Amino acid sequence: MWCHRLSHLQSSLQNLLRRGVTCWAFQQPNFKSLFPLAIHWHHTASESLGCAWQQHEDHFELQYANTVMRFDYVWLRDHCRSASCYNSKTHQRSLDTASVDLCIKPKTVHLDETTLCLTWPDGHVTKYDLDWLVRNSYEGQKQKVIQPRIFWNAEIYQRAQVPSVDFQSFLETNEGLKNFLQNFLLYGIAFVENVPPTQEHTEKLAERISLIRETIYGRMWYFTSDFSRGDTAYTKLALDRHTDTTYFQEPCGIQVFHCLKHEGTGGRTLLVDGFYAAEQVLQKAPEQFELLTKVPLKHEYIENFGECHNHMIGVGPVLNIYPWNKELYLIRYNNYDRAVINTVPYDVVHRWYAAHRTLTVELRRPENEFWVKLKPGRVLFIDNWRVLHGRESFTGYRQLCGCYLTRDDVLNTARLLGLQA
Repeated sequence: MWCHRLSHLQSSLQNLLRRGVTCWAFQQPNFKSLFPLAIHWHHTASESLGCAWQQHEDHFELQYANTVMRFDYVWLRDHCRSASCYNSKTHQRSLDTASVDLCIKPKTVHLDETTLCLTWPDGHVTKYDLDWLVRNSYEGQKQKVIQPRIFWNAEIYQRAQVPSVDFQSFLETNEGLKNFLQNFLLYGIAFVENVPPTQEHTEKLAERISLIRETIYGRMWYFTSDFSRGDTAYTKLALDRHTDTTYFQEPCGIQVFHCLKHEGTGGRTLLVDGFYAAEQVLQKAPEQFELLTKVPLKHEYIENFGECHNHMIGVGPVLNIYPWNKELYLIRYNNYDRAVINTVPYDVVHRWYAAHRTLTVELRRPENEFWVKLKPGRVLFIDNWRVLHGRESFTGYRQLCGCYLTRDDVLNTARLLGLQA
């Protein structure tokens, strides 16, 4: 009976609190122990928004838009968007973060239906739009995808019937460029048709969306199978699936291919969505997926050929994920250029080989292979952080040109056109 009456009393009191009614019982010594929930959570006038807050010793807790968020007090002071703390014209912080007391706490807190208002001990006032807090909280970011993607195998990609973009539309209209970039961001590959088969027009095409990244291979590269560089790509041999420049600390982001001439047979280009394969590993063997995100590997390129002398070393795991939402953003896979494994102890090495084998099996499944014949006038853009490429052996004379693009600039162009990237 007592438990029933107590439960009824607590329910009634909480209803009073929601209507903003105060009670003499707040002053009673045993009130906290009887009604722990009633005194900690503070609600706004509108219950429909489900908005409430709670002030803890070391953080501020906010419930809004079906999300429970926790904010460090220094974070709340540091991210103040007032005129004295943030330059809204340059979108840069003006506040000296090192001047903020690491033990700071707000003196008063006020919350209405749209805004959180904090007054600090020195009298400074910080106001936050609640939707802004949801978007920028750790809890909000955990639920958010940085870049929407469609993972594919050969059948999925062919069924999608992803359209190519015409050369003139790509160069002269924002609509054509936006359509191209939307396809590229979703699938990691995209084609431009009717490009004049010259290095100059290919360069003009590339510069439409990005700065060209100059590397040890030059700015625009132009090659045949004359083995002019110490790399298997400069031969007629088949190339297994791989990503390029794994031996750079930051692998090149986008690769551009244009076949200017081919008088012979073979030479089809192989494309494999590395993220699709990695997703299969995650579903079938999550512990192996995790290992591939943690073991750092060295990749190496040593060249002493003619006048070219280079020794490049890049370090990083095969799979790279954002730690807060576990989103995969980079695959570094190149069995040709992988250096000696000496960065982890022997007992981890064998487990890594097993995980690598599982990923390789997925990458080599025939149903995951998309083959395309490059031809003059058709330019292929590849997301080198996602899609692996290779080729079959060929005969005859074959000329290719292309370049690498800076990833930051491609994504910058996409964002300026209103795309999520």
